[in-house]
Amino acid sequence: MESESRKPSLWEDVRYLFVKIGLLALVVVVMVTCFFGIFRSGDNSMKPAVKDGDLVITWRIQKDYQAGDVIVLENDDKKEIRRVIAVEGDTVDFTEDGMAINGYLQVESDIYTETLPYVEGFAFPLTVQEGEVFVLADHRENATDSRIYGPVSIERTYGKVMTVIRQRGI
Repeated sequence: MESESRKPSLWEDVRYLFVKIGLLALVVVVMVTCFFGIFRSGDNSMKPAVKDGDLVITWRIQKDYQAGDVIVLENDDKKEIRRVIAVEGDTVDFTEDGMAINGYLQVESDIYTETLPYVEGFAFPLTVQEGEVFVLADHRENATDSRIYGPVSIERTYGKVMTVIRQRGI
């Protein structure tokens, strides 16, 4: 006697397909929540690099930031996107000529406004401590950044920005 192989029914095929889709969705959710972050920019303080409404995707795992990295951080229960200007051990100062890091005047080609200290902010020169970064917004006038709230603990950061997804008006 030949054994007949039973073909799965349509219902079994559909159920198997939904199980596969569910497992794939679970893997994607775990990847996004553990390794990546997705945040929406809420202001124009990083303009022109990141505009209001843009989505940024961050890499959460590696947090050894360098000067020039754009990161997402938490300040007063609000997420902000800022650029790292100085890392631990660096000394930040503001002179009549502009911003100086470790005594060297900074020339930033993508910054279109002056970088001045705020009267109500921190006193300079300031040395960034271990486990902290000094961050500034790209659109420096009237932006809330480390000139106001000081260096940021790396524990309060969500990661380095990998890419920006531009939102366009429809």
